[in-house]
Amino acid sequence: MQSQILASLKGVHKRFGEVTALDGLDLEVRPGELLALLGPNGAGKTTAISLMLGLQRPDAGQVMLFGESPLRVEARRGVGVMMQEAAQPAELKVRELIAQVSGYYPMPLDVAATIAVAGIAAIADRPYGKLSGGQKRQAQFALAICGRPSLLFLDEPSANLDTAARQVLWAAMRKLVDQGTAIVLTSHYIEEAEALADRVVVVTSGRCIASGTVGEMRAVVQRRRIACLSGLRIEDIRGWPEVSDATSEGGKLRLTTNNAESVLRRLLAADPAVSQLEVSRAGLSEAIASLMQGNKR
Repeated sequence: MQSQILASLKGVHKRFGEVTALDGLDLEVRPGELLALLGPNGAGKTTAISLMLGLQRPDAGQVMLFGESPLRVEARRGVGVMMQEAAQPAELKVRELIAQVSGYYPMPLDVAATIAVAGIAAIADRPYGKLSGGQKRQAQFALAICGRPSLLFLDEPSANLDTAARQVLWAAMRKLVDQGTAIVLTSHYIEEAEALADRVVVVTSGRCIASGTVGEMRAVVQRRRIACLSGLRIEDIRGWPEVSDATSEGGKLRLTTNNAESVLRRLLAADPAVSQLEVSRAGLSEAIASLMQGNKR
């Protein structure tokens, strides 16, 4: 049923010596969603995932996985995992690793299907130790999905991937979500969350400071971006009080403002020949930066 919570943290605290990793964090993962867990380095994202996987135990609070303790093997069999660091036998071929890991699951994909979904046919017969850093990430993704998991944890999955490989990964992730797999994603690529996430949770200093759709996150800031072709001098525009940032390249102006209407009126008055005018909302990265800045006040 769609109301079921696949994994959750309730009031979870976790310290490592003098460092507070999680400070009363609440988090829920729902069926069939891609949840992006975002925040700066040291925010507690990887610790939160480790707790839901049963790799660590909380100092206080409750952690559940499929309604059970994540320490139970039965619960963990419904999970696929791709962490930032993963050691694999260097001499085994990628397809041999997939066959080995598949054996841990009750109803895995077959090896050929896993290779197809992950888009790794080109490296399937190569020894893991001979792969590049990006190719190892692709192989690790295949190992994460081979067990046909209901819940998939991807910790920085795009690290070391080139643009083409990243697009293949994104397409595979979209397909898995369409088929009902829930994904928890942590990423430094904000555009990855912007392109893929159904819901975003922003964590800083071990606490959740915001949660919602990408659109709801963007709505927390009033900034707009204006782009146009104009003969106006960028030095003059930077002096306008409504403009917070301005750049120019080849006559193309790019402005950031909290008052788009006022800036547009001033642009058109100063240069009636303005052309190729575009106005867009600030991106997710700016929204998150604004949230974190507000949390510091």
